[in-house]
Amino acid sequence: MTKTITIAHGNGGEENNELIKKVFYKHFENDILAKSEDAAVIEDGKLAFTTDSFTVSPLFFPGGDIGKLAVCGTCNDLAMMGAKPKYMTCSVIIEEGFSTRELEKIVKSMKKELDINGAIVVSGDTKVVPRGSVDKLFINTTGIGEIQHKGISASGLKEGMSVLVSRDVGTHGATIFAAREGIELASTLQTDCASLYPEIKKLIDSGIKIVAMRDATRGGVSAVLNEWAKSSDVCIEVIEESIPVQEEVRGICEMLGFEAVDLANEGTFVLAVAKEDEAKALEVLQQTHKTSTVIASVSEQYKGRVLLNSSWGTKRFLDLPTGELLPRIC
Repeated sequence: MTKTITIAHGNGGEENNELIKKVFYKHFENDILAKSEDAAVIEDGKLAFTTDSFTVSPLFFPGGDIGKLAVCGTCNDLAMMGAKPKYMTCSVIIEEGFSTRELEKIVKSMKKELDINGAIVVSGDTKVVPRGSVDKLFINTTGIGEIQHKGISASGLKEGMSVLVSRDVGTHGATIFAAREGIELASTLQTDCASLYPEIKKLIDSGIKIVAMRDATRGGVSAVLNEWAKSSDVCIEVIEESIPVQEEVRGICEMLGFEAVDLANEGTFVLAVAKEDEAKALEVLQQTHKTSTVIASVSEQYKGRVLLNSSWGTKRFLDLPTGELLPRIC
């Protein structure tokens, strides 16, 4: 029987990885692509290059919209490789009948985030398709950035290193789900969607040697940690109670059976540094978010796995998320 694509294949977890490896990597394989970083490092380490597509539903949500998401997502992928975002393309697929007023609002959001990153759109494409062919609006962006900190790699983790998270996790996924399902929350919960380059520049300027960075988008923090553990052939030992989660996010997770570490983020990143740089890195991160903290250390206990240590003294493996987890969140 011929296999077909399911929503789970776009979740950023196990099924997504399988699809990429068995179809795309199989035919496109090369040394640059094989590194599986947030952005490709090209031109002898001078430039970072990335592309992404955005299909979020709803288009507008507390704290952002698809336009802000598109620029932040692409520029953040460049920043994760130590690059300053410089040039972007913007291609849109618009459903017939879409409001020009809403379109302009989305483009204004994009311009605001471009200014924060110091980047400009230099090329683009517009397609209009018949009603029902797409869900209102899809955006594709490609970005090029100038690398300011070389050597960042998911395969560079070694025993004794520290892993930090830049702020509390899961707010984007929880916000999108609440907005989509019409859940009334007696809170001000909103997406973490934000441009990360200004924060990354502070880390670079502080002189910290950044070993690895990854923004925890689809698949969340658990996907990042599992990818790093496999790429570096190490064990990442996580202290469960150290993972920062807002109470509103925790409540949604408990109500619906989600894990906050599996939920998507759009302004939260994971950072690996040597133990001696841990205190300085935390100091820099907490200038932006007081919730940033150390969540894990690197060992060689179970190579290629992520080990979760609970406050009850129990241990379990934290695996890649599987199944349908908040489809259309980015």
